[in-house]
Amino acid sequence: MRRQNAPPAAEEVSMNQIFELPPRLIHELEKVIAGQRDHLDLVLATLLSQGHLLLEDRPGVGKTVLARALGIVLGVPFGRIQGTPDLLPTDVTGVHVFQPTSGQWEFRAGPVFTSLLLVDELNRATPKAQSALLEAMAEGQVTIDGNTYNVGHPFMVIATQNPRGEVGTHALGHAQIDRFATMLQLGLPGREAERAILHGRAGVGQLSELRPVVAPGDLPKVFAHVAATRACESMVDYVLTLIETVRELDPSIWLSVRVAQTLLGVSRGQAFMSQRDYVAPEDVQKSTLAVLAHRLPRSLELSAVQAALEQVPVPVDAH
Repeated sequence: MRRQNAPPAAEEVSMNQIFELPPRLIHELEKVIAGQRDHLDLVLATLLSQGHLLLEDRPGVGKTVLARALGIVLGVPFGRIQGTPDLLPTDVTGVHVFQPTSGQWEFRAGPVFTSLLLVDELNRATPKAQSALLEAMAEGQVTIDGNTYNVGHPFMVIATQNPRGEVGTHALGHAQIDRFATMLQLGLPGREAERAILHGRAGVGQLSELRPVVAPGDLPKVFAHVAATRACESMVDYVLTLIETVRELDPSIWLSVRVAQTLLGVSRGQAFMSQRDYVAPEDVQKSTLAVLAHRLPRSLELSAVQAALEQVPVPVDAH
């Protein structure tokens, strides 16, 4: 476990420049993550709508590099936790240590006290260690020995997990899963993107070339801008109908009100990434499976979900 140093400062952006941020963010990230534009849009839509991201994939597809790159371009401190079977909750949150010289208990903060936290291989940690993240992800604070401490502001979690069911992994509990706004599988890059990595034009070797796009203190302005993105009543109805359609597929599916809120929030993030000030149907469509995938029973094929969603009428008056 280690905490990275804060990246160098970016120039402050005015509200008038916020709309120009998406292409600048993508330009920087593509120096490292090549051939993944749609995935980068979704990742940024998730984080900028103040959601947490779960990346599920096999090792070696760039999950950790992506998280480190995001910390740099968003201009926030970055911390990392490696999920292992012997990880303790105090390894995440911190611990009180008695100081003999002063006769006082001193709190030593854990790696959760940062702004962008990467939890690598979360499902290799035990459920007890996993649960140490719940309060921080939901409320931006941790409670230790009866004392409550605020973690970083903003606070975003990117967790990676190995494919479910792999040897040595522990399934995430429902409460933990529900804390993640979206789940994404990066997959292998295309041939040309892999060629760029082999030639050193992308990948981990380019991290030192990245520059922050957002200045310290400006990220809350971006969050507020995304949250204020207009969603007309027909788009709210569209989100509700999509959620109801999935609920009706199987009686074992439980999608809370929080899921509908999350879908609308990530859709606002997608609209921001498209440099629009209103949510359009394509924003919801790009977000839906990523918001739902980790919340559905494994017995339910995503192709069946996709087919059902495609039958929902698309509103035409999104403006």
